Amino acid sequence: MTEQQPTVEELQGSLVESFMAIVGAPDDTEIADRADEIVRTLDARLAAA
Repeated sequence: MTEQQPTVEELQGSLVESFMAIVGAPDDTEIADRADEIVRTLDARLAAA
């Protein structure tokens, strides 16, 4: 079974949610790491387009 990749729109929504979580917990490195992962994934996706 192949894993379906999130759409650009889903990544953008996840990014907004991550940034809101960072605002709420600015010292939480796990939240920051997750946001970083989303930014990198979104950047790669947009660069490929």
